[in-house]
Amino acid sequence: MKLIEKVLLGWTLTLVAAFSTIAAEQSPRLPLPPKPEAVTPAPLYRDPVFDGAADPVLVWQPKRKAWWMFYTQRRAKLDLPGVAWCHGSAIGVAESRDGGMTWEYLGGLPLENPDHAPGSFWAPDVIRDDKGGFHLFVTYVPGEGDKHVGWDGTRFIYQYHSTDLWNWKLAQKIPTASDRSIDPSLCRMVNGAWRMWYKDEAHGSDTGALESRDLKEWQPVKDPGVSKLYGEGPKVFQFKGSYWLIKDPDSGLDVYRSPDLDKWTYQGKILDHPGRRNDDGTIGKHADVVVCGNRAFIIYFTHPDTQDFPEKKGILPYAARRSSLQGAELEVRDGKLVCDRDKPFRIQLTAPE
Repeated sequence: MKLIEKVLLGWTLTLVAAFSTIAAEQSPRLPLPPKPEAVTPAPLYRDPVFDGAADPVLVWQPKRKAWWMFYTQRRAKLDLPGVAWCHGSAIGVAESRDGGMTWEYLGGLPLENPDHAPGSFWAPDVIRDDKGGFHLFVTYVPGEGDKHVGWDGTRFIYQYHSTDLWNWKLAQKIPTASDRSIDPSLCRMVNGAWRMWYKDEAHGSDTGALESRDLKEWQPVKDPGVSKLYGEGPKVFQFKGSYWLIKDPDSGLDVYRSPDLDKWTYQGKILDHPGRRNDDGTIGKHADVVVCGNRAFIIYFTHPDTQDFPEKKGILPYAARRSSLQGAELEVRDGKLVCDRDKPFRIQLTAPE
């Protein structure tokens, strides 16, 4: 190449570089894609209608490839006397498409009232059978919610069937030991049968149990191993080679461990000390646990405002009624189930195998 050609080429490349730099400086910079959140939000969810979400249970929705959360939709925003705001409740439903990080409210579940009259639905549990159908077990309290100013009245557990988790057909009333039975929780036995635990308020609030091989006929379990141990919302799950049962005695959650779902050993408490996250500064209450591979996530509710509130004409202020759902990760250390509710983590709910 001749000298003059080399000089001209050098000038050309210099001018191109200069104009490219000027154009880049003058053109608007495109924003970087947002980074995924690294820490699970606190609170994880609040009911947008009544702000009284409680008693959650999570289930995979295969048709929508999402997680659904069913919960008691307490009417915390209503100024009602006594505990009437805990009655007249529907089962709320929220959906997560990002592994549990964010939740969208879908509505109240359109359940048929068993007696075709006003009533309350509490504390659901949902399982999937071997044919892909779903079974909802839920507490039903007959009577107008606004008139239930105390914890009186009868309670029953009913079973519903569905193929899509939204449209449910009433199947039967579960033959529990009394007419004050609440908070069903189910787990599959090694022999293939299903066992249901529940709180029997008519017999010292003991934990009762029933068993079924076909989800139709239910037989009582004479000694479920935890019958004399008080607590609401029993939840049974398998994790790290053991079965675990957690219950809510209103002082944090009691933990029991079993090798076979029959013999249970008390392991201590979790969520019994206030946390430092937003809306998490009180004990954890009635929870669900989702096991995803080698990780387990607990979803529980809190009443964030714990100070004493004076009633006015028998009505608690809204701050004392509202509740939030929180998430935390469970671990097994030295053979015991533990939960550090303040430990930052990212929830990752995965589709069941």
